Amino acid sequence: MRRTARLLTGTALAVAAAGLATAPAYGGESGGLEVFPSSAVPGGDVTVNTAACGDDGTAAGDAGAVGAGTFTLAPSTHEGDAIGQFRVPPSAQPGTYEIVAKCTDGRQVSGDLMVTLASMRQQVQPRGSVKTGVGGALGPDPVQTAAGVAALAVAAAGGTWLLHRRARGDRI
Repeated sequence: MRRTARLLTGTALAVAAAGLATAPAYGGESGGLEVFPSSAVPGGDVTVNTAACGDDGTAAGDAGAVGAGTFTLAPSTHEGDAIGQFRVPPSAQPGTYEIVAKCTDGRQVSGDLMVTLASMRQQVQPRGSVKTGVGGALGPDPVQTAAGVAALAVAAAGGTWLLHRRARGDRI
C-alpha cells in the first residue's frame, strides 16, 4: 500500500515538475491576440485586441485564413491595447482559423477564431398554441372570449338565484 502511494506521489511530482519546466519564466501575460467573440457565424463582426504592441503601438492584422483579408489594429484607451475589427465573410466554412497581427516593432501575435453555422447565443422562443386536441380556454378572438365570460356570468348568477330560492323554501 505504501509503495503504491509513493509511486503515485512520485509520478505526480514528476508531472508537476515537467509542467513548470515548460511554463514561461516571467509572470506577465504572453501578449497574445484576443479574439472576441471567440466563436462567430459567417457575416458576423469580430473584434481583436492585443497588449503586445505597447501603449502607442499599431499592428497589421491578417484574417486571410478565414477569408476576411487584412485589417488595422490601432491604439486605444483600453489599458494600452491595440484594437481592430473585421467581418467574417458569408462564404466562411465552419472550423478554427488562426488570426495573426504583426506589430510595427516586428512582434507577431496570434489567436484562434472558431466559425460555426449557428449562433450559440440565439435561443428560439416558442410561439403558438399547443395542439392537445382539447381546445383552448382563451382564443385569439376577443369577441369570443367576451361571449364566453358573459355566458359564465349568466350561469353563475342563475345558479346563485336558484340556490337562494331553494334555501328560502320557495318551490320552483
